[in-house]
Amino acid sequence: MQAHNEIKATARFALWTLAWVATLALAKFGPQHLWDPPQRVASWAAVAVNLAVGIGWIVAFTHVLRTIDELQRKIMQDALAVTLGVGWILGFAYVVTDDASLVARDVDIAVLPALMGVVFVVAFVVGKIRYR
Repeated sequence: MQAHNEIKATARFALWTLAWVATLALAKFGPQHLWDPPQRVASWAAVAVNLAVGIGWIVAFTHVLRTIDELQRKIMQDALAVTLGVGWILGFAYVVTDDASLVARDVDIAVLPALMGVVFVVAFVVGKIRYR
């Protein structure tokens, strides 16, 4: 029964993730490709939908955390802690270096979540290996 609940919660979380990515893409690319000339109302509506779906994603993720067993939760929380730390430290380091004009060119903000995704996956895999 526990395994069935974990699979169900994970599948629901995966669907929320796909929905959030789709609404993020709509909010990002809609003003340039779907509603030309740019329409502020449509753009704000797309952002609002993305925020609402993002809240659903958070609720689904917390449900996954409550559903998985204690060891899986520990591995997940450790990976999330490392990811938050890396994102926080590197994000603020970039802000400081940019403000001090130490960075020659601007870095696209999309690099940070991509980096955090890689860090999370690596930290999760390390945790799975460590607690085998």
